[in-house]
Amino acid sequence: MTVHSPHPLFEAAIDRTESNSIKWNKYKGRDILPMWVADSDFPVPEAITDALHRHIDHGIFGYGQPPPRLAELLVERMQRKFNWQIQPEWIVYLPGLVCGLNLAVRSLTTEHQTVVSPAPIYPPFISAVKKAKRSLSVAPVTLQKNRWLVDFSQIEFAPETTLLLLCNPLNPGGTVYRRDELEQVLYLAEQHDLLICSDEIHCDLILEPNLQHIPFASLSESAAQRSVTLISPGKTFNLAGLGVSMAIIPNPTLRHQFCQAREGIVPEVNVLAYTAAQAAYEHGQPWLEDQLTYLRLHQQKLAHEINAMPYLKLHQIEATYLAWIDASALPVANPFTFFEQAGVGLSSGADFGNPHFVRMNFACSTKILEQALQRMRIAIEAL
Repeated sequence: MTVHSPHPLFEAAIDRTESNSIKWNKYKGRDILPMWVADSDFPVPEAITDALHRHIDHGIFGYGQPPPRLAELLVERMQRKFNWQIQPEWIVYLPGLVCGLNLAVRSLTTEHQTVVSPAPIYPPFISAVKKAKRSLSVAPVTLQKNRWLVDFSQIEFAPETTLLLLCNPLNPGGTVYRRDELEQVLYLAEQHDLLICSDEIHCDLILEPNLQHIPFASLSESAAQRSVTLISPGKTFNLAGLGVSMAIIPNPTLRHQFCQAREGIVPEVNVLAYTAAQAAYEHGQPWLEDQLTYLRLHQQKLAHEINAMPYLKLHQIEATYLAWIDASALPVANPFTFFEQAGVGLSSGADFGNPHFVRMNFACSTKILEQALQRMRIAIEAL
C-alpha cells in the first residue's frame, strides 16, 4: 500500500540523532528504529519557530507569567472545537501533563481513599496512584465491537472510592469516547460521588473524520463541578520537550486544592514554552490539518499491513498516532524483545499493563514506517 505525502514537511525525515532526543538516543549507535515514546518526528509549524526566534533574539529569559492572550486563545479554542465554554480563571498552567495527574491524585484524595484507573493505560496513571500511596482499583479495558473501552461493570465502587481517572482519547487503544459512553461515566460519578480527572492530551488528534472529541466536563454542570481536565499542545504540535500543559478546573474548591498541592514543588512554565503554546494555538491550525491528513494515511497503511501479518491484530485507531498492536498469538516469549531484536523499537505492552501487546508510534516519515513494517514482516516470516 503506497502512501503519498500531502505535505513535504512531514516526509523530511530530519536527523534527530544529535538533538538530545530521548526517543532517538535510546538506540543510538544501533540499527533499531525508535517507534516508542510519544513524540513525533515532525518539525513544528513555522509560526512557532518564528515566535521562539523573536523571543530568543530579545536575549533575556527572566521570570515570566501566563500571557493573557494564551488564555483568550484557550477559551476561544474550547468553544470553537468542542463547544465547551470555559472561563480564563479555570486554567492552571503546568510544566507537563504527568505532574497534573500526580497533583490531581494527591490533592483530591487522602491516603485512606481509593482511585479508579483503567488498565491497560498510559503508565503514569498507575504510577501516580502508587507514588501517592493511594489504594488502586483497576477498571479493565476490553475490546467491545472492535473498540477498546473501559468495562466498569467489572469493578465495585467501595465507599472510600473518591477519584476516577479517565483517558479520552484512550492511550493506548486510540478510542474516542462517544457522548453516551461519557454519560455512563458521569452517571457512575454521580451515583458514587466521584471526582473525575480526565487526561485529554490527544483531543486534537482525531483520525476518524466523522468523530468529535467531547470533553467530559462539557457534558453538564455536574460534570464540570467534579472534574479536572488536562490538556496540552505538546502532542498536537510536537512541543513535549518544552513542557507546557493546562489543567482546566471549573470548581473553585477543587482548583484551590490543586494549586495548594503544587506550591513550592511544581515549577512555573518557562517563558519559551508560553511563547510556543501561544503561537501554536494562534497560527498552528493549517499545519495541524496537514498533520492529520498524513497520520490518517499512516493509520490506513498500518491497518492494512499489520492485519496482513500472521499472529498480529490491530483494531480500529480512532485517535492518537499510537497503534496498540495485539501480539498475543505471536509464538515468542516477549513480543517487545522480539521486534527490538528485529530492529524495531516499540513500547512494551507490559509498561501499560499487558505484555502481549506492543505500542507503535507512527508519527514519523513514511520511509521509516515502511522500514519498520518490513522488518516486522521479515522477522515474523522467519519464525
